[in-house]
Amino acid sequence: MDFYENIRTGEVEQLKAQLEAEPNLIEQKDSKGFTPLVLATYSDQYAVAELLLNLNAPVDGRDSSGNTPLMGVSFKGSAEIANLLISWGADVNARNHSGMTALIFAAMAGHEQIIDLLLQNGADRSMRDSRGNTAFEYSKVKGTPAMQEMLEV
Repeated sequence: MDFYENIRTGEVEQLKAQLEAEPNLIEQKDSKGFTPLVLATYSDQYAVAELLLNLNAPVDGRDSSGNTPLMGVSFKGSAEIANLLISWGADVNARNHSGMTALIFAAMAGHEQIIDLLLQNGADRSMRDSRGNTAFEYSKVKGTPAMQEMLEV
């Protein structure tokens, strides 16, 4: 099976074998520009993300849009994977090419638990994307009053 398909489907043992045979795969991007770790986090594959981190995948490795794994998981919604990335030193205030942060992605998607986790780990609620919006502005669309209160600057 294809390396990237194994990431998406969580085939940990096959991935271990592929990475032992070709260690450079850990930093290669797929045809859409995703790093293995971005793809694992976006696909909600905790065990794969953990394996990749243990094999020295860059925790803040970026895809072709400048997104980090933490941004991907903040949009998709796995607080467990977000916590894993943060425990490995992920930059909670990293920006993609559009100036968006993990906190902005979490607010856009309405993931209150991830917002709380990011804020507890130093996420800056005053950061603005290239359109001039903060996470608070995005939370007005999808967020609850409690979420908006958490994000208000």
